[in-house]
Amino acid sequence: MVSSYQDQRRARLWGLLGDLPEATTPPVVRRRETEETAEYRLERLTIDLNGIEDVPALFITPLRGEGPWPCVVFNHSHGGYYDLGKRELTDGAPYRFATPMAVELARAGFAAISIDHWGFGGRQGAGELRIAFDMLWRGRVMWGMMLYDSVRAIDYLLTRTDVDPLRIGTTGMSMGSTMAWWLSALDTRVACCAETCCLTEFETFAALGGFHAPFYYVPSLLKHFTTAQINALIAPRPHLSLAGREDPLTPARGLDIVDAELTRVYREMGAPADWQLKRYPVAHLETEEMRVETMRFLAARLGPGS
Repeated sequence: MVSSYQDQRRARLWGLLGDLPEATTPPVVRRRETEETAEYRLERLTIDLNGIEDVPALFITPLRGEGPWPCVVFNHSHGGYYDLGKRELTDGAPYRFATPMAVELARAGFAAISIDHWGFGGRQGAGELRIAFDMLWRGRVMWGMMLYDSVRAIDYLLTRTDVDPLRIGTTGMSMGSTMAWWLSALDTRVACCAETCCLTEFETFAALGGFHAPFYYVPSLLKHFTTAQINALIAPRPHLSLAGREDPLTPARGLDIVDAELTRVYREMGAPADWQLKRYPVAHLETEEMRVETMRFLAARLGPGS
């Protein structure tokens, strides 16, 4: 009953995301370059995910063993760093803990993939605002197209024999956090979600005068969904959310609303321990303590014996 209801709501959410390409075949790798760093094996890929433009991606695996590995879909942030994109996985970002996630994940025995989203990295094109407006003219929604690419990235992962299809998780900070919880809500192949610094109730954010980048806005969304209702589609799969108490993108009132609703949903679904919201005395940044919490969560949910 719950699953059927969630499926119906999931379909409704997809329906708000504009005209999306039809995925009829598995994603095709157009180009692959490999190298071995001191910490991980790295593949630089170009993948046809959407039939419109090829998508640059990075895929990393641990140095030891051959898999199949648990795999993390790493969602890059925004921050105005349009040239960074997928390289946040390997290079980090100014507001993230110093050690890049690629190093942490590989050391812990994870594979990971990160793609350039529309407007970032190798896909900057005419710029974010122009991309968003052009898509609206054509019946598309930028956020929907970004989510579509993320789902197709999981399709690609399932073509690889070195990835364990039952142990796929997702993580990200800021825009990457928003992508992580939307992706988890829409794609049940995501076994767990660990996101940092971008969860709040939409109406609260708007009431406090919050304004976000163009990717954030989905036409008619608030007529049908709250933030809590989207995140409820992840339940009962494990979900860890980390927030800064001084972060303007995660006002406390909005966090309280989401926390109360998800606490109720997870309790009713018999998994009260699988929703966790942890708050820290920081603004919009990731501390060492937050990184440790993320890695502990991923290891517990995707590691050996999970």
